[in-house]
Amino acid sequence: MDPVIIVGAGPVGLALSLALAAQGVRCVLLDEDPGRDETRPARTVVLREDTAALVERLGGKALGQEGARWSGWRSMRRKQLVRELTIGEDAPEGGRIPAPVHLPQHFLTRGLRDAVTAHELVQVAPYSRIDTLEQDATGVTVHTREPNATWWRGSHLVGCDGARSTVRKLLGIRFPGRTAVERHAVAALRTELPWPGRAVLHRLPPWRGGGAEVTARPLPDGLWRLDWLLPPRGELVTPDALITRVRDTLAGWCGETPPYELLDTGVYTLHHRLALRWRADRAFLAGDAAHLLGALGTQGLDEGLRDVENLAWKLAEVWHHGDSDVLLDSYQAERRAAVAARLRAADQSLPILRGGGGLRTLVPGSTRGHDSLLTDGHLGCGALGAPPSYSHSPLAPPRTEAHISVSTPPGAPVTDVRVTAPDGTTARLRERLGQGRLLVVLVAPGTGVWDRRHWMTAGVMPRLAEAVGALPMKGELLVTESYPGASAHTVLLVRPDGHLVASFGGVLPRELAAAAEAVRGAAEPSPVRPDQTADID
Repeated sequence: MDPVIIVGAGPVGLALSLALAAQGVRCVLLDEDPGRDETRPARTVVLREDTAALVERLGGKALGQEGARWSGWRSMRRKQLVRELTIGEDAPEGGRIPAPVHLPQHFLTRGLRDAVTAHELVQVAPYSRIDTLEQDATGVTVHTREPNATWWRGSHLVGCDGARSTVRKLLGIRFPGRTAVERHAVAALRTELPWPGRAVLHRLPPWRGGGAEVTARPLPDGLWRLDWLLPPRGELVTPDALITRVRDTLAGWCGETPPYELLDTGVYTLHHRLALRWRADRAFLAGDAAHLLGALGTQGLDEGLRDVENLAWKLAEVWHHGDSDVLLDSYQAERRAAVAARLRAADQSLPILRGGGGLRTLVPGSTRGHDSLLTDGHLGCGALGAPPSYSHSPLAPPRTEAHISVSTPPGAPVTDVRVTAPDGTTARLRERLGQGRLLVVLVAPGTGVWDRRHWMTAGVMPRLAEAVGALPMKGELLVTESYPGASAHTVLLVRPDGHLVASFGGVLPRELAAAAEAVRGAAEPSPVRPDQTADID
């Protein structure tokens, strides 16, 4: 089988090549400019819990050292503290607040690039810019221009080549949207602020030149990234004006300007765009090539990494076992709908949060409501930030009487509970994702005191192990002590990307197999492949 061609070696392209390689798929990574990973402390990324876990699984183990996990969140308006939250604990409104990871983008890119270099299934082709893309019934052919002019043949192609995507243009896919949704001035500096480890959002700060909004987000080694919201079409921000903003902001928070070391500055403009199609036969778009967002604290790279996790297992299934249009079409159906909902939520919130004046300023509680919207965007909650649910996926099995409800609705990401494999190894559920196999999780209270020598012969385990071994996709059998909203002997079927397919009130082999058939996009049940055995040894 020809390799999958990935165009673009930014974080999304690197992550996709690693995700495919982890599932035994050969890749060619066309890197237009390997020297473009410049060191820019002010160019940072915020990863939510699910995308940070993905990066760590793919080999970015240094996130703990090179990224800062926020310990708290402060929201202020003028001189008033509106909200203060402790990250990683239960919120007053209910639910756990996720801990974002904040790090310079070049740290992330470097870690992923090191992992790619060490992987034998990924071939990196430097200085390779494509200028021709052709497709036929069995694959994709692309040509790269000088200095490394050559023809490449692949089974599929994924354009991860950014906002100005050559792949998207060669495919003739339109990229409509809004230009200059927000403008920000940015500074990365080393200093001490009164809230170590806590991110700060300050709306309408009371000092001269404070502007409409300023945020401070901690980075490792005593660094902070400061962002000032600028007027959409304001004048250019000169270096002197930016220095003044830095000094006035630090003085406003600290009483006087503390010592600081300015490392990097910049001004950037955010756009909102969404490609009309994400699949054209054997070619796909991912990351900034497919979508642009970022206003109100939303994170474009987060969505790009979710594209990776969604697409990788589907391409791997097709690469190993044959084409399925239903399976490949589900990438666009799920991911484009999720990003469209995120953009729609941001576009609906922007007039409320940025319009200013009007009746809304007189409505009681509006300040707290505005704060909640911005907090959601920055912390990865609600419509602006929470991980997506694919409840209307074409891969969702029809609901039957055999399905029962747990706290996680079908299509939503599963809770990251601790699980045990029949061989006695334990891990978090997220750590078992990304291997191209379904996870079948049995809820069995008291698992911790079981004699593991007799696991496979105890209770429902023999029947469940047999059912997992007969699934039309490779499956792994796991056991957990408890799962939110689930009773004893509940069986959860989880997709390779961690989204719940269905939950059953016991071991129901026929219903479990039917749900698995739906996940692989099969219109009719197919015979069991000889390699489909459960990972239970």
